[in-house]
Amino acid sequence: MNIIGRKKEIDILGRLSESKRPEFLAVYGRRRTGKTYLIKEYFNGQFAFYTTGLPNVKTREQLQVFKDALVKYGHNDKTIPKNWYEAFSRLREILESDSVKRDPVTHKKVVFLDELPWMDTARSDFKSALDYFWNSFGSSMDDLLLIVCGSATSWIINNIISDHGGFYNRITKQIHLHPFTLDECDELLKLNHMELSRRKVAMCYMIFGGIPYYINLLDNRLSLDQNVDELIFNPDGELHYEYDRLFKSLFSKATLHMKIIETLSSKSIGLTRNDLIKYLDSKSGNGISTALLELEQCGFIRKYQNFTTSKQNYIYQIIDPFTLFCIHYIRKNKVNSWINILNTPSYNSWSGNAFEILCLNHIGKIKEMLGISGVESNEYAWRSKESNPGAQIDLIIERRDDVINLCEMKFSDDEFIIDKKYHQELINKMTAFKNETKTKKAVHITMITINGVKKNEYSDVVINQVCL
Repeated sequence: MNIIGRKKEIDILGRLSESKRPEFLAVYGRRRTGKTYLIKEYFNGQFAFYTTGLPNVKTREQLQVFKDALVKYGHNDKTIPKNWYEAFSRLREILESDSVKRDPVTHKKVVFLDELPWMDTARSDFKSALDYFWNSFGSSMDDLLLIVCGSATSWIINNIISDHGGFYNRITKQIHLHPFTLDECDELLKLNHMELSRRKVAMCYMIFGGIPYYINLLDNRLSLDQNVDELIFNPDGELHYEYDRLFKSLFSKATLHMKIIETLSSKSIGLTRNDLIKYLDSKSGNGISTALLELEQCGFIRKYQNFTTSKQNYIYQIIDPFTLFCIHYIRKNKVNSWINILNTPSYNSWSGNAFEILCLNHIGKIKEMLGISGVESNEYAWRSKESNPGAQIDLIIERRDDVINLCEMKFSDDEFIIDKKYHQELINKMTAFKNETKTKKAVHITMITINGVKKNEYSDVVINQVCL
């Protein structure tokens, strides 16, 4: 297997393959994270049956594709099935035949239905037919592993995993495939002979968001900055229109989702639902609630609480680097060259926010480097309401062991230097936080950087350092 990372997912696939009972696995995650690649690579293409749904086609075309796959895997009927019940009946015949293909190691019959949400076209009987196939047949086959997969995360969650009808409690395992971590991006870049400094690896993540497909597009003959120009800023680049394609492929009515994302992109610490309703001038609170849930399920945003919010009132914050980058430079500013932006005020503003998102997506790694992996914690941002001058802290790790890490995240070319002015800012932030929150926990100023903090007369204010 040529799979980078994904150790947890590989372990799940291994256990399901060796299981002595029927297994139903749902794999989901946003577009381009490598879901199909993971399944195909793990099983080396040795499926009892494999097919994929097609975007934006009608039921007859979906059934045509399904029929072609049935014929490929041994079914003799070359007519298009009249409906999905007939299609799954033919699949059952293949699985019951003596010539059915099995995994050469575990002898499991592996059925892989990719891009499942696309198969469920309007007014089709797809979901009920799949339900009937599993409950009347699949669930009694001890040697069957059914894998369904889709980028439309909300559809998979709402219609398969959290379904209260025929699929209720039928899923035996689920995999939410996340983008690569910073270390996994580094490994993939090296595999592709793209040698970058640690700072440039971080920059790559801050732009492409750990999405394997995007990183695989990089040309190792070009610098990272040249690649960004060619792939994103060039109107003919493969990712120039990816932002629109991304949302339209995931949500049937993507306009509201995009408005929410673009509103959140201008508020680094996020907004509450009520604030969003005001900003969007919307009268449909229910529509916004649904869109927020779907954006969270797909990994574009996160929700959190802090000292200033009630238990019922969450703050929503964008955490997807690629969408932030596209909004900042393609949607809003219509910039035509990345290289010309480097080291400008616009670049500095974006890079600071993007590095904060990188850190939010690596809380587990940060806690590991702080030696507190096993300590339960809550992570949030905070802004003062009473202090003068005001203070804002973009990442607080509040721990169950009575310690709070006030995290300062700084993206710089070299070691970060704390000067007299910034030293006083840090003192003011810590003082404001203590005074307004009335916390009795120990408060540690923690610096998160790429290249560390330069030791000088002001650096002792920092209790902990993390170099990602």
